[in-house]
Amino acid sequence: MRIFHKYQPLLIAKHVKGFFSGRLYIHGRGAFSYAKGLLVMPENAKPRHKETVQEINRLIAQMQAPTAMA
Repeated sequence: MRIFHKYQPLLIAKHVKGFFSGRLYIHGRGAFSYAKGLLVMPENAKPRHKETVQEINRLIAQMQAPTAMA
């Protein structure tokens, strides 16, 4: 289990993408689990928890999207 003492979305997204599955804890936000390289939305999630999961997963998707070369 990885513990993040500060909420740093990009660092958390890189961790989740790199380790693919596991658990993590974000101070002030709570415990999260991830599988297949994405955070998993828990049942009965509170609004702040949902926002965090959506934001981290959006960042992961942006990292995986191919960039257009000019």
